[in-house]
Amino acid sequence: MWRKTSVSNVPVLLCHEHHLQEGQARGFDPWHQGRDTVLALKWKGQIKAYRNLCPHLDVAMQYRKDRFMSGDGQHIVCFAHGALFDPADGSCLLGPCLGQSLQALEIHQDEQLNLWIH
Repeated sequence: MWRKTSVSNVPVLLCHEHHLQEGQARGFDPWHQGRDTVLALKWKGQIKAYRNLCPHLDVAMQYRKDRFMSGDGQHIVCFAHGALFDPADGSCLLGPCLGQSLQALEIHQDEQLNLWIH
């Protein structure tokens, strides 16, 4: 199940498109909460953004800054308990949150290649 949830009706600047490289996820703090609340990545040419919360325990996914991907680079992983997620749609493929998904955020790109989330 893929959920699209708006945190705010006001678009918030996430980053410039060149900050995301194919197959690598990065954390961002667009709402200035003092921690990375969003993870974003470019996956097969598509920009994806998800809340940085595992649906199993509502904990941050990474074990250190920008460490969201599995060792083989094929999955987003929750390092709290090893759940694996499909980067394309955020669905859990393995682990205690099987059948759940990361919370997808709406993202768009402007003419200057800036990425905005809602």
